[in-house]
Amino acid sequence: MFKKYFSYFIDFIKEEYKFILFLILLLIICEYPVNYYITTGGGISDVSSRIKVTDKSKATGSFNISYVEELQGTLLTYGLSYVIPTWERDSADNYKYTTDDSIDDINFRNDLDLKVANSTATYWAYTLANKNVKEISSKMYVIITDNMKYKNPLKVKDEVLAIDGNNYSDLESFRNYIQTKNKDDIVNIKIKRNNKEKTLKCKIYEEDNKKIIGVGIQILKKYEVSPKVRIKFKSSESGPSGGLITALEIYNQLTQKDITKGYTIAGTGTIEQDGTIGEIGGVKYKILGAEKGHADYFLVPAGNNYNDAKKYKEKKHLKIKLIKVSNIENAINKLEKLK
Repeated sequence: MFKKYFSYFIDFIKEEYKFILFLILLLIICEYPVNYYITTGGGISDVSSRIKVTDKSKATGSFNISYVEELQGTLLTYGLSYVIPTWERDSADNYKYTTDDSIDDINFRNDLDLKVANSTATYWAYTLANKNVKEISSKMYVIITDNMKYKNPLKVKDEVLAIDGNNYSDLESFRNYIQTKNKDDIVNIKIKRNNKEKTLKCKIYEEDNKKIIGVGIQILKKYEVSPKVRIKFKSSESGPSGGLITALEIYNQLTQKDITKGYTIAGTGTIEQDGTIGEIGGVKYKILGAEKGHADYFLVPAGNNYNDAKKYKEKKHLKIKLIKVSNIENAINKLEKLK
């Protein structure tokens, strides 16, 4: 019986070998990975479903984040990116700060970026709306290491508690203390890692006439506000680029002005501690997503982002109107003037 079926199998291969080879080749083309992501404009998403202020004011329009669709790079998608005008290739290496970065490091950094953006957006929205906002905690995290260049025992995700027994709640004070040291000095840095506290000895380096410990650090502040606000984004919406829109949505729910003026408003841009709107990467994908989502206006950071967005809008003959913004107050003032 086995010989009979085996004979049938061999005969089938002999007769259909061209078709079988075709299927194998097709599978390889569709599934074989390349070191690229394929990106394109995705659309927009109303953030009012993710942000809830107690007793919020109603809006006639909406604030929307503009998102990017990202495909895993394969031989097929990589080849199609040369054919489909709105598909762009982005090397996977661009998502790493150093060769030491793991996927877990990247995910932690993206998640922390979102938390920091939401925190900063909350502070500025409540401040500009003249509502109660009070800082209640400030935590410092390691977000970048480079073990090839700087030999220090700190790791991504470490929470920095103290340096030489001193506590710091802002990066400027932390960096100023580092500047008081000499090259090759050793400092004691107390950290929390995996819920356990420990003290590590770290060497001081010098680069561009500045003293450093060779890691990137980010501050996460927590605020107590009144009225209360709940912010809940999806895990896939991590990163800092929604900071501007988050701040505007919170502000709009806190006030009676309704700065949407009934329009569908999309936008992108980080929000910094001083209220400035920072530039983001891939702005052309974001404006394309806003166009696909039928937004009326697209808020874009001043500078290179605005220049690139304007060129891309003209090149693709997009209908969406651009609004250039430099800081959160500037954004609110321009929206208030819409008719």
